[in-house]
Amino acid sequence: MKAIIPMAGSGTRLRPFTYTKPKALLRVGSKPIISHIIDSLLPLGCEHIIIIISREGEDIPRFIGEHYPLVLTDVIVQEEQLGLGHAVSLAADMAGGDELIVMYGDTIIDGDFSHILSTDADSMIAVKRVKDPRRFGVVNVRRGFIVKFVEKPAEPKSDLAIVGFNYFRRPELLFDCLKDLIHSGRRTKGEFQITDAFQLMLSRGCAFRPLVVDGWYDCGTPESLLETNRFLLAKDGRVPKGGDSIFIHPVFIPENAAITRSIIGPNVSVGDSAVIDRSLISDSIIGSNARVIGASLAGSLVGDNAEIIERPRRLSIGDNSTLDFEMSE
Repeated sequence: MKAIIPMAGSGTRLRPFTYTKPKALLRVGSKPIISHIIDSLLPLGCEHIIIIISREGEDIPRFIGEHYPLVLTDVIVQEEQLGLGHAVSLAADMAGGDELIVMYGDTIIDGDFSHILSTDADSMIAVKRVKDPRRFGVVNVRRGFIVKFVEKPAEPKSDLAIVGFNYFRRPELLFDCLKDLIHSGRRTKGEFQITDAFQLMLSRGCAFRPLVVDGWYDCGTPESLLETNRFLLAKDGRVPKGGDSIFIHPVFIPENAAITRSIIGPNVSVGDSAVIDRSLISDSIIGSNARVIGASLAGSLVGDNAEIIERPRRLSIGDNSTLDFEMSE
């Protein structure tokens, strides 16, 4: 089993954090986004991944090599942002004819993926019911099989949105259809869409089953990142023992973080070696090596190595920044 993880997007909605770090390496819950994705693939027997990155994403393969040394990783750079379908097509030669998973690099999915191991279909597409299908690629289902794919329909006939986990028993058909789309110049909303390739596969006899998942958590904006953080902490919170601080579950506090005289939680994730003193923090993500002194924060994102001293209430401050409101006498 192989997996393709496209993650070449620029992450503009998460600036200033993505000026200094690829979106896939942003922490949510207890670890970076890419770790959540890889950890969900390993139980399926997937030990070879192909990542599609931009020129600015060189830290991603370095992180994977350090934290997942047993996972074979190939790296492809997408020079032009021509869409998800184009990104996946770049991996055709590396993917070969093995069973394949395509999992998007900016979402975290809560579901039982093991169903792919026993499916009678050629492919499975993970989906979730949504309130506004017009924002997503959607599927129409009849008698347990997908009969149509539509990218961001103006008048949707289904509320089942494609969430970013796709399984292919015959990936060569996927790559043939992507090749035909790109060769013909067929774009939807200015990009080569993978859902258009799915529809072409369907017309050529590929049988798709939907895989309905429980949760689908976007990591594309500060607000959605905090929402995903709440979900993950509810499943995997951790608090150090002892100390003079109060922790309100759920939170994630690594043992090497220094938390003193503070109230932390609920829904707070703290990075490695962070220092927090005399502070009140809730519903926030605090980066590694950050320092928060005498502050009250809620609904906030604090980057790695950032410093906050006194006063702020709600903010998003990027890596290596300093915010000092301390008054000198």
